[in-house]
Amino acid sequence: MALNVATLKTRSLTAVVFVVVMLAGLLWNAWSFFILFTVVQFGCWLEYLKLVEKIYSTTIDTLIKWVFAICGFTLITVIGFPGTSIDSVFSFSHSSGIGTGPINLKFLVWVALFILLLVFVFQNKVISLNAKWMLFGGFIYISLSIALMCNFWDNHFVTDENYVLLEVGKVYTCAIIFSIWINDTMAYIVGSMIGKTPFSKISPKKTWEGTIGGALLCIVVISLIAWFSKLLPVKDAAIIAALCAIFGTIGDLFESKLKRMANVKDSGTIMPGHGGFLDRFDSLLFAAPAVWLYVRLFI
Repeated sequence: MALNVATLKTRSLTAVVFVVVMLAGLLWNAWSFFILFTVVQFGCWLEYLKLVEKIYSTTIDTLIKWVFAICGFTLITVIGFPGTSIDSVFSFSHSSGIGTGPINLKFLVWVALFILLLVFVFQNKVISLNAKWMLFGGFIYISLSIALMCNFWDNHFVTDENYVLLEVGKVYTCAIIFSIWINDTMAYIVGSMIGKTPFSKISPKKTWEGTIGGALLCIVVISLIAWFSKLLPVKDAAIIAALCAIFGTIGDLFESKLKRMANVKDSGTIMPGHGGFLDRFDSLLFAAPAVWLYVRLFI
């Protein structure tokens, strides 16, 4: 596969803007982080719902679409920012006035919305059962994945004689994002230059050479960054990079399968050369939970 210079230029220009927005959201403060991934969550949900409609040749009510997206948003505030100022703002705690303590209105909103979804499942005869299962699967595929990504923010500063003062939440999130970017970019370049062996029928443009080359270069680059910056032990950085390369590739193939089923090229058009939100964050949705488990279990 020859290297398409025009495509690479378009992707690169879009990537520059994307990187600036992402870094601002990641590094500014907790609220910028929250706003960034709230936008990502709603963008992914709306595109995912459109894919479901195309796959099953059906129409989902606009109200139901927003109910799903808002339920996913609630998961992010509960799991992603537990006990933080962000969580407290959206908890809407209210004193009951009858001696039983405060009532968490966010929980009541969540219950009400979930009941509405259950009514939708059992009462709507137009949408097939498989489509309904796929809709609920979006909570795991999109909202839970983003919530676990946001949960990295719930970390304190750590000091160690071998490492600089660091805010580990920012380090982990940046490590994931950078690993995915490096893996995708290197896989595209290596695959374009020397790729010959098809990797999967789901994504014909992917090659084994590009996939392996992207993963190896991702591990090397992230390890070197960790070595020189001392933000993470090299071993942990290498494992995080490997997890992102492996599960990021699986996430990319999963989304490609959804698009094939829906018979569309891209999930959206918001980013020229990159497609939509799902096209850009498909790797993150699989990589973030894998890294979260590694960090929680082994670090």
